Amino acid sequence: MTPEDSYDIIVVGAGPAGSTAAMYAAENDMSVLLIEKKRDIGVPLQCGGFLPHYPVLQELVPNAELPVTLEEIPSSCIHATASYQRFIAPNGLSKGFDVDADSIDRRRFDKHLAKEAARAGAELLVGTNVTEVNETKLFMDGAFGEFEVEGKVIIGADGPNSIVGKASNMLRDSDPMGTGTAFEYELSGVDIDKEAVEMYFGKDFVPGGYAWIISQGDDTANIGVGIREALFEEHLCARDYLERFMYKHPIASKKLEGASITSVVAGLVPVGGAPKVTASHNTLIAGDAAGHIIATNGGGISTAMVGGKLAGETAAEFLKGKCRLQEYDTRWRQQMGLEIKTAVYVRKLMDKLMLSDRLMTTAIKMITPEQMKAIQCGQLPDPVKKTLMKLNVGLS
Repeated sequence: MTPEDSYDIIVVGAGPAGSTAAMYAAENDMSVLLIEKKRDIGVPLQCGGFLPHYPVLQELVPNAELPVTLEEIPSSCIHATASYQRFIAPNGLSKGFDVDADSIDRRRFDKHLAKEAARAGAELLVGTNVTEVNETKLFMDGAFGEFEVEGKVIIGADGPNSIVGKASNMLRDSDPMGTGTAFEYELSGVDIDKEAVEMYFGKDFVPGGYAWIISQGDDTANIGVGIREALFEEHLCARDYLERFMYKHPIASKKLEGASITSVVAGLVPVGGAPKVTASHNTLIAGDAAGHIIATNGGGISTAMVGGKLAGETAAEFLKGKCRLQEYDTRWRQQMGLEIKTAVYVRKLMDKLMLSDRLMTTAIKMITPEQMKAIQCGQLPDPVKKTLMKLNVGLS
């Protein structure tokens, strides 16, 4: 494919945020180019793919207008459905709550979203890497050659280390605790609770983070650790912690015994919140590039898509003379900024607790299942705040 010399809107990154932005922009009669550096969209995988059902998402971000592509996920994109979320404390104490959610096949889901963007009229350019951003001119090379393409508006949905965000000085604060590593295995031959998503805590296995087991149906599962490099023991990496969890955790290892690793998944997770600015006079950022993640659970598919929808719509309205482009920043913060900001605050309260098995066990014991669910949704009930602050005082 040879792209045109110019477009109304150029979107960099064909993940959930980028494809959603491209779809909504194209539906608003804009000429749109969607660029993806991967030759095969969704591959390699970089996410576990846990996605609550539509009504749960409405509870998660009650002020947000969810994209239509979240209303009904094609069955071909769903590995399995979960009805319960379980927390396992360092001492083995288990507590949880009911939840309706799917384990998504991100390879198929990301392709599905990109196809929806193409059906809306966006042009798709895969296997192409953006090497330089100069205002609204992009320099690219890849599977189809080298190109210079200019847009009236650029939308950066190109991940935590966004080249678009960097070029426009829309950067997150430099904080080693604000970026996590998700390192995961896809397994076959497991014997797990197919109805539950499990989250494990303990400083020896995931200091300052958590490990998870998510069924993908039958005898398959995604397991992983969400951990920050600043908390690694000397000479250890994320893979070492996942290996320790898989083979040595007193509870998890029994469920995973004899399993075979069929895929390795890794990616960065921006859990430090959003940059101060996510919009300029000609550029917007969305998804991971804009910190659109609920830091208490690392979930970002739905929030990325909300950000993408708003980016695509706002860019189109701007080009029609109906608004300033900078209104995007206000719009997404009104729809989900409180949940994202609160989740970062809760994460910071939990950071020290998660380095103490005794205090983390106490926290899980004291917090009710309903309060756990609220925390997962980026909310902070007053009793939970008082409990966490009291436990943190004990650490100081």
